Amino acid sequence: MVMKVKLYTALFIVAPGMALAQEPKEKHHEDPTKVITKMGFGYTDDFTISGSLALDSIKKINGKINSDGSEWRLGGSWLFNFGILNFSMSRSEYDNGGDKTSYSIGTFAPLSAFDVDTGSWMVFPMAGISHNATETFQTEDIQLYNDVIMVQNTSNGGYIGAMALRPLSETWTIIAFTGAGLGSDDYSNFWAGAGASYKINKHHSFNFFGFASEDSFGSVSKLSASYTYEFK
Repeated sequence: MVMKVKLYTALFIVAPGMALAQEPKEKHHEDPTKVITKMGFGYTDDFTISGSLALDSIKKINGKINSDGSEWRLGGSWLFNFGILNFSMSRSEYDNGGDKTSYSIGTFAPLSAFDVDTGSWMVFPMAGISHNATETFQTEDIQLYNDVIMVQNTSNGGYIGAMALRPLSETWTIIAFTGAGLGSDDYSNFWAGAGASYKINKHHSFNFFGFASEDSFGSVSKLSASYTYEFK
C-alpha cells in the first residue's frame, strides 16, 4: 500500500513537468506562420491599418488598407505541419501611375520543419501561383499631340522567394525578404526588402523596413514604419 502511494505521488509530481516539456515553444512575433489576433497602424506614403483575426489555432483572416482605400489586401491563412497556406487578393499602385490587382495562393514553409539547420537565422521559403490584372498609362502620338490612355493587361503565373529573420537579442530582429515570378504574356516581377523589428513586450512591437518591387508594367519603392499590438 505504501509503495502504491509513493508511485502515485511520483506520477503526480513528474507528470506536470512532462506536459510542460511537451508544450510548443511560442513562435517569434514576426514569424509569418504564427496564427494570432493582432492589430497594427503604420505609415507607407500614407497611413495604414492592418490586422489579423485568429478563428482558431490553425486559421486566421488577414487584412490591410490605406487611408483612402486605394491600396488594400484581404486574405486568409491555414496552418499545416509543413507551413502555412495563404489565400490573398490585393490592390496596389505603381509609382509612375496605374494599378495592379492580384489574386494569389501561396505558402511559407520554415526550413526548421524539414530539420534544416540555418544557424541563427530563421528562413521561410515561399512559393505560389497568382493572377494579376493591371491598368497602366501609355502615351500615343496622335495628330501631333500626345494622347494618354489606360492599357489593361492580365497574366497568370507563379513565384518563389524567401523571408528570413535574424534575432539579435530579446528585442531586436533583422528582417529580409526577396522573390521573383514569371507569368503568361512575358510577365515577370521581382521584389526585395529589409528592415528591423523591435519588440517592447509580448503585446507591443514596432518594425521599420524599406522595399522595392518591379514588374513588366511598373515599379514600387517605399519606406515603412508600423506599430503592432498582439492580443494574448
